[in-house]
Amino acid sequence: MAVKSLDDLKKIKEEALAKRQIRNASARAHITVAMGTCGIAAGARDTMKAILDAIEKDQIAGVLVTQTGCIGLCEYEPIVDVQIGETKITYGKVTPERARSIVDEHVVGGKPIREWMITR
Repeated sequence: MAVKSLDDLKKIKEEALAKRQIRNASARAHITVAMGTCGIAAGARDTMKAILDAIEKDQIAGVLVTQTGCIGLCEYEPIVDVQIGETKITYGKVTPERARSIVDEHVVGGKPIREWMITR
């Protein structure tokens, strides 16, 4: 759709927001990867890619993957939060291999991996 007026732009924005709300509402799990400068330096891009690849490869539905900036725990980077329902678990030093295990065991299997959790 070509944007010819401010009304066209508003319509595109409203459609995008509606799609986003539908996607967010249907997600049963939310995975957030910390992508601050220190996270990226520690390998967060590879971690994010591994999560997205695992979800795509296994065709897992209902999982929303987002990124955030620095969360202030630099020594644990790359950091991944997994929220299912009201429970949020933070994992530290998440390599691509660990990321795939988190998707398989925690997100799909419902069993958090205790030894990789960050306790605050």
